Amino acid sequence: MSRTAIVTGASRGIGRAITERLIEEGWRIYNFDREPPSERQDLRDQWVEVDLTEPVSLEEALDRILAEGPVLGVVNNAGIVGRQSIDEFTPEVFDRVLATNTRSAGQIVRAVVPGMREAQFGRIVNISSRASLGKHDRSSYAAAKAGLIAMSKVWTLELAGDGITCNAIGPGPIKTQLWMAANPADDPRTTALVESVPVGRMGEPRDIANAVAFFMDERSSFVTGQILYVCGGITVARGGA
Repeated sequence: MSRTAIVTGASRGIGRAITERLIEEGWRIYNFDREPPSERQDLRDQWVEVDLTEPVSLEEALDRILAEGPVLGVVNNAGIVGRQSIDEFTPEVFDRVLATNTRSAGQIVRAVVPGMREAQFGRIVNISSRASLGKHDRSSYAAAKAGLIAMSKVWTLELAGDGITCNAIGPGPIKTQLWMAANPADDPRTTALVESVPVGRMGEPRDIANAVAFFMDERSSFVTGQILYVCGGITVARGGA
């Protein structure tokens, strides 16, 4: 039986690869994004135009799709970096990054949990980041992504008895437009980061999609509360730095 999932930020990059993979696995996908898909628009997913930083608009979008039936899977993937050093820190950027990456995740999960509880089945995957372990110019982003890890653990304790799993993925350097924009090629720190990946390459969006598919699988019911770094070994090589 086909199940329905929400994937945020699924119009491009990692979110698009996740959508492609989950559709192959039999999921029906709602893509929550401000922009329409930029590629593979023939996929069997439905774009829901929504600004995740606007709680009222997000609630309205959730109400519309939940009126059609329960959502049994959520991948909180949408994210913005808001690159700034502590000397450049502003409350406005911090609030926008937290709203997009973290607050929206809580709002979505709160809305879908009743249907998951009734079905005694649910899969929640939060896309965090290796940057949550520390990275230059990432005060807001690291805080937001670390928050997703913390919430994953809390939701595990609250939801495991209802057949709902919650896990997080920490991508390393993944070749997307977002990553390249936030990590300029002419920055020596970018070069050093890429060269320190033990597997000798940057990751591809499909690498993250594979990990998501594992967590979303019905057979993964004994795996919850975990953080999986899909990073080519860089988390070990750099000691979290």
